[in-house]
Amino acid sequence: MTKPVCTIVGIGPGNGQALARKFAGEGYSLALLSRTTEYAGALAAELGDAVAYACDVADPSQVADAMARVARELGPVETLIYNAGAGVFGTFDDVDDAGFELCWRVNVMGLLACTRAVVGPMRAARKGNIIVSGATASLRGKPMTSAFAAAKAAQRSLAQSLARQLGPEGIHVALVIIDGVIDLPRTRKMFDRPDDFFIKPEDIAFTALHLSRQPKSAWSFEVDVRPFGENW
Repeated sequence: MTKPVCTIVGIGPGNGQALARKFAGEGYSLALLSRTTEYAGALAAELGDAVAYACDVADPSQVADAMARVARELGPVETLIYNAGAGVFGTFDDVDDAGFELCWRVNVMGLLACTRAVVGPMRAARKGNIIVSGATASLRGKPMTSAFAAAKAAQRSLAQSLARQLGPEGIHVALVIIDGVIDLPRTRKMFDRPDDFFIKPEDIAFTALHLSRQPKSAWSFEVDVRPFGENW
């Protein structure tokens, strides 16, 4: 029996690898997309039924080429997880035009390009999932998030537009708003806090898997995840 294909865009030692492990464990073939294949290639070799593809989502032509390869080599994508992100931080006085544009290209245009690349077979099958890793910055801007918040807010609005259009066609679009500090070695060094302060990548992946399996009669669009002790 052919395995369903899950494409994860944005692979690193945090959420990306946790998502890959979760969906691999649930019987998916994986396409792992990131700017380079150094980390993703090693992860793919470890997981087995997975292939790493180099792709800079800020370049729509690279997205189209990579997704075409995925379709040829693995088959049509059943679940797309858009985990790519770019964060340029600073006040509007400090952020330059290139940094502002980069945030928009990676967080917004990349999502649009990836959706366009995979949605055809989903429409034909009248099923599929598009799950987006979001952030609380999409809900409010702060002085130091002038570029990041603007991009994540645009991403949230795009995801909502996609959900409203594609839902009636049988395609579930969902946004996971991550509210918390992700548990990584570098964040552990930055924050001298107990374990329960951090949000675990594997637990975010659990939520993404659940969204991909929700019955049509009770779909969620926006789900926020945070540690139980987070002040919100």
